Amino acid sequence: MDVHSLFASASINIGLAFFILSLFSIFKKFSSNSLIYYALPLSKQQQHISFHPSFKPSTLLPSFSWICRAFRVTEEEILQNNGLDALVIIRLFKFGVKFFLVCSIFGLVILVPVNYSSELGPIESEGSRSMDSFTISNIGTGSNRLWVHFTCLYFISFYGLYLLHKEYSEIRLRRIQYLHNAKHRPEQFTILVREIPFCSEHKSYSCSVDHFFSKHYPYAYQSYQMVYDGKDIEHLLNQATSIARKIEELRCKSVIQKHKDVEELRLHEEKLQGLCHKIRHIQCESVLKRKELPVAFVSFKSRWGAAISSQSQQHENPLLWITEVAPESRDVVWNNLAIPYHYFPLYRIGVFLVASIFTIFFAIPVTAVQGVVRFEKLKKWFPPAMAVQFIPGVSSIVTGYLPSAILSLFIYVVPFAMLGLGMLQGYVSRSKREIKACNMVFYFLVGNVFFLTLLSGSLIDQIGQSFIHPKDFPSRLASAVSSQADFFMTYILTDGLSGFSLEIVQFGLLTWDFIRVHTFGRGRNKNPYLFSFPYYRVIPSVSLSILIGMVYVVVAPLLLPFLIVYFFLGYVVYINQIQDVYDIVYETGGLYWPYIHHYIIVAMALMQITMIGLFGLKSKPSASISTVPLLLLTLMFNEYSKMRFLPTFFNYAIQTAVENDKNDEMNGLIEVKSEAAINAYLPPCLRPLSFAFNESSTTEPLVDSSSTSPLRP
Repeated sequence: MDVHSLFASASINIGLAFFILSLFSIFKKFSSNSLIYYALPLSKQQQHISFHPSFKPSTLLPSFSWICRAFRVTEEEILQNNGLDALVIIRLFKFGVKFFLVCSIFGLVILVPVNYSSELGPIESEGSRSMDSFTISNIGTGSNRLWVHFTCLYFISFYGLYLLHKEYSEIRLRRIQYLHNAKHRPEQFTILVREIPFCSEHKSYSCSVDHFFSKHYPYAYQSYQMVYDGKDIEHLLNQATSIARKIEELRCKSVIQKHKDVEELRLHEEKLQGLCHKIRHIQCESVLKRKELPVAFVSFKSRWGAAISSQSQQHENPLLWITEVAPESRDVVWNNLAIPYHYFPLYRIGVFLVASIFTIFFAIPVTAVQGVVRFEKLKKWFPPAMAVQFIPGVSSIVTGYLPSAILSLFIYVVPFAMLGLGMLQGYVSRSKREIKACNMVFYFLVGNVFFLTLLSGSLIDQIGQSFIHPKDFPSRLASAVSSQADFFMTYILTDGLSGFSLEIVQFGLLTWDFIRVHTFGRGRNKNPYLFSFPYYRVIPSVSLSILIGMVYVVVAPLLLPFLIVYFFLGYVVYINQIQDVYDIVYETGGLYWPYIHHYIIVAMALMQITMIGLFGLKSKPSASISTVPLLLLTLMFNEYSKMRFLPTFFNYAIQTAVENDKNDEMNGLIEVKSEAAINAYLPPCLRPLSFAFNESSTTEPLVDSSSTSPLRP
């Protein structure tokens, strides 16, 4: 890729970003788009949103006041309104800005002049490597100038470790504060119990639960809620919901057309009433007992009791009475509670195999993209491609913009595919499922987008040699890294400028809303297009950009300004999305940060391994050997972080539990909260029906849930 191709990519991405952001600033002024651009405040009725009462020419002028608003938003506002998980996303973008801003100063002021003014002089070439004059490739073999790169590597590594420690420490304190300030959190009083033995005497699992916890936690145990196989009720509920929707449509049609189809309406109401009677019959205690699963939610009188129980082995056989902290009630994936615990390894092995096959097949588009980038080789393989170079400007677009755009398009489907695989692993909470998807997406991107892009020139040979001679891996990695700097510049531009712009404008929802309003959805009540925040999509993508930036921070410093723009734009866009567009459907209390920390450590280790290889290629063995302690220090810092910070995120400290219990006791709230905790975990099959045709007969279940969850004194 030459300078013209890089310039073409930058021009196209900057132009597209400005155009799309201008469209967004215009679209959000119209009330017809409020269900897309203000979905969160409208769903919560937080504030009145004013729009232009009538069309004016000024409405079509772009306004970028939303950018200024993003910089006025404080962390306390995000924490209070959107939670700690949302704040973690913002802190991730802030980390990128802080890190790469300092790196850019060192890179542009020190490394770029050192590279360009080396004894080799500027590289004059019309080939694909014309940008090498500004990279470490322009430094001669054995040159003492490499010690400048070595010094910068050490400084950047120590600065990165300092930032990581600072961020981890601050987010840990935020989590502790969050746990102290959490007032109404039923999961703090509740645990999830699995693999409950069957009581042959009373022919039920519920008897075993009550007996076991009454015996072993006589002063702490409060109550329990069994989980049932609710597939029958779920099927009936889906039918009832569909019929209720038809009834609503008929009523809306009768209001609009001033004509009421009494007979059809009566038939649908009779069907709905019959389904509700069937559901209420299944909810009978005698029927439910036959549908019990060996799973229960057990509540305690105090947070202390729940913390002790959830973090202890309950039985000599570790495969019985398996306990864990209960997820939030809104976070529970009820269908997965029916999966036997001992099946989980099989599920996860199967998912791993499918993900591996998916990763292998994804190598095809990545290799094809690199074929376009290496236009000189492409002309040899496919002679008709030579026609492109005779059209002015097209060759630069094809080699500069097109490959990164195609790769970004393929990458877009990866998070959704991995989330689908995560659903098959049987996790009992949505948060765990999305965290697992986050992990799979990150390593998929590292393997395919980063390593496969680097090695795609001679893929099979490179991989084979790396396995045969693993000690040569750093030098092979270094050689590949130095040859792909231009492509990753265009990738960062496309993923950042175009990607973030498309994220905020929501073209897909705009198109869907237009089709819906003018076809099948005409005249219906419209609800906001409210979706959960896509952690599994945002975190891996941003982490990959950090990895690319860290690997190239010393190799190709010209990449760094692009990364600063990337993180600034991402910060502004996701402040807007968190405040106005996405809903936070669960709260893990910052549990995503340990994974982000791990991804950044991986990036830092790859940076150092690459530099070990580069110093070796440049015949500077002393610098290469001196970098090894830096790599060991990074790995030691990671182990220290696991001991110092990680337990706070995966365990509920007894000290915190006792302090919160004492505060509630002083305010007379401990009994109220503990008794209310179990009601939050009412299974869907026991929840009251609420259809509008006859509220008196459908708002209460036939049997009160308390009859299946007796309270203990």
